[in-house]
Amino acid sequence: MPISMPFSLSILLCLVFFNFSFSWAASDPAYQSLLQCLSQSIPSHNVSTILFSKSNPSYASVLRAYIRNARFNTSSTPKPLMIITPLEESHVSAAIICSQKVGFYLKIRSGGHDYEGLSYVFDKPFFVLDMFNLRSISIDMADKTAWVGTGATLGELYYNIWEKSKVHGFPAGACPTVGVGGHFSGAGYGTMVRKYGLSVDHIVDAKIVNVDGEILDRKGMGEDLFWAIRGGGAASFCVVLSYKIELVPVPETVTVFRVERLLADNATDVALKWQSVSPTTDNNLFMRMLLQPVTRNKQKTLRVTVMALYLGDASSLVSLLGKDFPELRLQKENCTETSWIDSVLWWANFDLGTSPSALLDRKLNDAYFLKRKSDYVQTPIPRDGLESLWKKMIELGKVGLVFNAYGGRMNEIKATETPFPHRAGNLYKIQYSVNWHEPGNMAEMNYTTQSKILHDFMTQFVSKNPRSAYLNYRDIDIGATDNWSYEEGKVYGESYFNGNYERLVDVKTAVDPQNFFRNEQSIPPRSSKT
Repeated sequence: MPISMPFSLSILLCLVFFNFSFSWAASDPAYQSLLQCLSQSIPSHNVSTILFSKSNPSYASVLRAYIRNARFNTSSTPKPLMIITPLEESHVSAAIICSQKVGFYLKIRSGGHDYEGLSYVFDKPFFVLDMFNLRSISIDMADKTAWVGTGATLGELYYNIWEKSKVHGFPAGACPTVGVGGHFSGAGYGTMVRKYGLSVDHIVDAKIVNVDGEILDRKGMGEDLFWAIRGGGAASFCVVLSYKIELVPVPETVTVFRVERLLADNATDVALKWQSVSPTTDNNLFMRMLLQPVTRNKQKTLRVTVMALYLGDASSLVSLLGKDFPELRLQKENCTETSWIDSVLWWANFDLGTSPSALLDRKLNDAYFLKRKSDYVQTPIPRDGLESLWKKMIELGKVGLVFNAYGGRMNEIKATETPFPHRAGNLYKIQYSVNWHEPGNMAEMNYTTQSKILHDFMTQFVSKNPRSAYLNYRDIDIGATDNWSYEEGKVYGESYFNGNYERLVDVKTAVDPQNFFRNEQSIPPRSSKT
């Protein structure tokens, strides 16, 4: 039989590889210690399905699936000794308890979009607790709430809401593959930020696992910890299993548009006026402005793009901006009326008419090289300032800026209501954005240096004392901790949280005094054991 030889050989090779992998794992002390500990609370046949050591044939694919920044997917990137992929809430409890018993750090990954890879990279021996299996979404239209597992994506959340109601939505991010866990715990914002505020402004309950392995809801954890995990970076305090959110109403018809201008065609006028109009106009309107150096007819110039979501019809929008923003020259033919779910797809760069089921695609193993930074602007940049900015951006050549309008509901919520402090007084947030495809240290140094140069240049125009930043636009350049001291944490803590840093430190000291939950930019306790 001609098939028997290669088939037998393939079986033999599989067995050899399995036995080699099994024997390697069996001889690995860390694997054995963790396996033994986990087996005390999880049936042994289940443990083997959620535990991936480096010798497991699936280890590399599990690790790589949710790496969203190719800078941290290299042969030299520090990798976890083990990946734990819980299937049940009790598995999370066991992972927390056992990681402490065997003496390893634990990183917590939801969707993998941490821009600095802090959810899956560490320079000390560590495990990764990968939450992607805990993705259940339960919507109750009777009270217009939903329980959302932190392993779910924003796209899955939006899709599930759409299945239940065509006139409800949720104020969160535009990228559908972002994980709920990280997005919510870092505050979360999207195209309805001026109408409804942040994602965390609509969280009414949560289920967590604390450092002792206890599963607690809002009542059980107390109001201080509940406050902290809504914008303070939950990975400093506990593992969040799920959040309970309140849905928000959206009209049957919304309007989107995208208008571009070059410097030769009143781009500077548009950018100047955008700064005063976008934070003060009708709360139903969100306008994002993108600034990008481009080449046209072999000449370097700058493109200004205004993208918008309006919770209403196109005629009303054109009339509104005809009065408030004539420099934009918006016409009805620039606008598209659509449903809220289709606007979600449009913002995610899908073609109009794409099925909402596209939001369920997690796009695993989808990563490019990137660097992000952030700033807040409290006083409009004058015309000569914009013109100097255009010159600097064209000179650098690659880094783009995204201006996201605040105002509206954001002005009405106190800076201390959640850990996220950047409310009234902030006109807009800036994201510095640079992507590239070339691997290697030279390319990374080039593009990250460009980003730093532009960030330094912008010092004159942005918030001061402290210079504020957005936690979900993670930027390790702000500062990192080696010893988890209060003073080290204060450097980045005050940028992300301003005066709320002090209360976050108090919460950390109360709930995790031994500092088990930690990363390079985590909240330290007032006295820390490293």
